[in-house]
Amino acid sequence: MIRTIGIIGSGQMGTGIAHVTSLSGHTVRLMDTSPESLSRAMQALEKNLDRQVSKGKITELEKDEALARISTGTEMSTLADCDLVIEAATENEDIKRGIFKDLVPHLKADALVATNTSSISITRLAACTDRPHKFIGMHFMNPVPVMQLVEIIRGIATDEETYQAIRELTFKLGKTPAVSEDFPAFIVNRVLQPMINEAVYTLYEGVGSVEAIDTAMKLGANHPMGPLELADFIGLDTCLSVMQVLYEGLADSKYRPCPLLVKYVEAGWLGRKVGRGFYDYSGDTPRPTR
Repeated sequence: MIRTIGIIGSGQMGTGIAHVTSLSGHTVRLMDTSPESLSRAMQALEKNLDRQVSKGKITELEKDEALARISTGTEMSTLADCDLVIEAATENEDIKRGIFKDLVPHLKADALVATNTSSISITRLAACTDRPHKFIGMHFMNPVPVMQLVEIIRGIATDEETYQAIRELTFKLGKTPAVSEDFPAFIVNRVLQPMINEAVYTLYEGVGSVEAIDTAMKLGANHPMGPLELADFIGLDTCLSVMQVLYEGLADSKYRPCPLLVKYVEAGWLGRKVGRGFYDYSGDTPRPTR
């Protein structure tokens, strides 16, 4: 039975996962090495819960109870009593491997471990722990409180008991699971990121402007958000990272990251989170940067 859930990383994804797990009645331990990041996460969490109260989706009491279930810490020992730990750090394999190496000595013998990676091999990450059979991919979509899907990815060693426990938890969180095999970028990003990359190529080759490309896909393909707008929302560094995983993992030239995407990331134009990507967010209305 999963009662206490640890979350490593208090960025947008970690905060969102803490939101839904605490609201569903679980005790949550939110861990990050940065006290400032944890403080920002708790402020954002309260603000997002308040928004749900104002929309009538939850009550004031449910909000207060959810917040009371969350505790924070800057040490791995914070996670010692957890039945499940979900890693939600940045999309970098070396960083994730380091986290799991540090985490393992603090875990209970029967604790499960999940990673929120959007593209990296579950089998490879599991192999750097002492419990590959209790290791699984649990890829939440952003923003977590709103998006209904969780991709569940089994590594080659993941046992049936672990899979069933995570599947059951996904339903308890009010989410719908989609099971993916452990191939580069899984299902969502295997389809989504090459589309975004192709949109960047369309811009790079001068086929259309930022505005024209996004308008065309919103009105012509009925997408709620244009691909370049969506790339800014996801983070251009994350988009590039996923394309590199696809390109290296599948060795197919169709997954080659667009040079313009690489340039934007090199410039530090990573999208909404820094105020500039394919759009400039410094004014009242986002303006295309190209």
